Amino acid sequence: MNSLPILSILTIVPLIGAVMLIGLDSQSKRLARGLGLAFSLAGLALAAWLWKAFDGNSPDLQFVERHAWIPSIGAEYFVGVDGLGLLMVLLTALVTPIAMLASWRIEDKPQIYFSMMLLLQAGLFGTFTALNFFHWFIFWELSLVPAFFLIKLWGGPNRSAAATQFFVYTMVGSVAMLLSFLAIYWAVGTFDFIQLAEKGHNGDLASILNVKLGWYNLSRNQLPLIIFAGIFLGFAVKVPLIPFHTWLPMTYAEAPTGTTMMLTGVMSKMGVYGFIRILMPLFPEQMRMILTPLLWLAVATIVFSACAAFAQKDLKRVFAYSSINHLGYCMLGIFAFVKFTGSEPPWSTEKAAVLNGVMLQMFNHGLTAPILFCFIGFLEQRSGGLRGLDQFGGLRKVAPVFCGLMGVSIFASLGLPGLNGFIGEFLIFKGAFPLVTWATALSVIGLLVTAIFLLTVIQRVFNGPLNGKWASLADLSWRERLIVLPATALMFLVGIYPQLLIGKINTTVMQMVDQLKF
Repeated sequence: MNSLPILSILTIVPLIGAVMLIGLDSQSKRLARGLGLAFSLAGLALAAWLWKAFDGNSPDLQFVERHAWIPSIGAEYFVGVDGLGLLMVLLTALVTPIAMLASWRIEDKPQIYFSMMLLLQAGLFGTFTALNFFHWFIFWELSLVPAFFLIKLWGGPNRSAAATQFFVYTMVGSVAMLLSFLAIYWAVGTFDFIQLAEKGHNGDLASILNVKLGWYNLSRNQLPLIIFAGIFLGFAVKVPLIPFHTWLPMTYAEAPTGTTMMLTGVMSKMGVYGFIRILMPLFPEQMRMILTPLLWLAVATIVFSACAAFAQKDLKRVFAYSSINHLGYCMLGIFAFVKFTGSEPPWSTEKAAVLNGVMLQMFNHGLTAPILFCFIGFLEQRSGGLRGLDQFGGLRKVAPVFCGLMGVSIFASLGLPGLNGFIGEFLIFKGAFPLVTWATALSVIGLLVTAIFLLTVIQRVFNGPLNGKWASLADLSWRERLIVLPATALMFLVGIYPQLLIGKINTTVMQMVDQLKF
């Protein structure tokens, strides 16, 4: 099963597509769109094959490829997936073609636009499969470059400021993370995530850092905390956690619809993935040392972003803050997971529940949020760029299909039982409450405010008297329905049968629980 280099093929296919599209002339717009979609669908087909071939009962890394690259600096070509990596690869493969279809009407240099989208997809595939920091960091940064140009060249009126802010914030985080990993390599002599995780699990990493580095007479706890902080900053900006979030609302609002879908659907998961794959295994002790401040950050991310969403008048900014709010649940679950509890079975059960919930929330938000931005894009196309919360009203009378399908996505985001958003949030709160009761209880405020602002969107945009300005507003075309219906069907499928995903990730979760028993 692992003889075929499927993960390398998965990453190379969109890279080939990106190069081919760059070579097209400016007159080949239709061909550029078709080729871009075809290569993204090829990635989806490969991800589906990967999903089918993956053994959900095995805790081991699968589809592993390992080759010497630059031995003098410990760089290897080392890729593989477990349940977490597999889930993120599938999410990337699902969101990319939907985002491309939502961008179908772009007329300004579509060959370059779709090439950047494929380059972004390749960067995401590489990020979720690489297991050596040197290799991984190349793809981490690779995803930043096309995202910057997609915002800068095809965004809204304030696109230059938004792209610059996005680039500066994420680059500062990346530099801090790079410096921390250089310090780790200097002390340990390896970039291998698996080896570093083993040293982190048994507490050797902090000891080695102190013995090998010992900068400025820092104490045994201070030096690992400083190195931890650099990596933490890189991931916290990407999620983003409050107060590292200020780049996100403008970026989401100014980016073209398809790019916003990629940003909220997949790129934001890079930060959460980094917490689970890298930070949590390497620095569990340091996370426990500052657990209370971390929990306060998670609570602030959940509650304050929900309140900020309620205060917005621009629909894109409403759902931008909503995205921060939903990822805050993931951070609450991760921080609850690392709490010292002992290894008694009841605690292991709660930790398994909360980590399963985090992974499901990553996937479910990655599916639901892009579709919401897709609907806002449809509304912008019909209204001449308008997307104010108070500029519409009564749309269900003239566009019932649009309002009905968008309503499904809103209720999925709200966590309605029977839709995909419910099970992830339920498992997070179920597992986190006995672990960090006070933080979980405060976070419920965010759930309440989320319900209020999402229902407010439905009331002001869909219901009430019809604004005469929109009496002839067109409902969704068949092409537009085909864009959103597969994702809508998946919302119901995962909501009714979450075992579809849990069956692939639970063994990975149980292995993490076993490795991080405290």
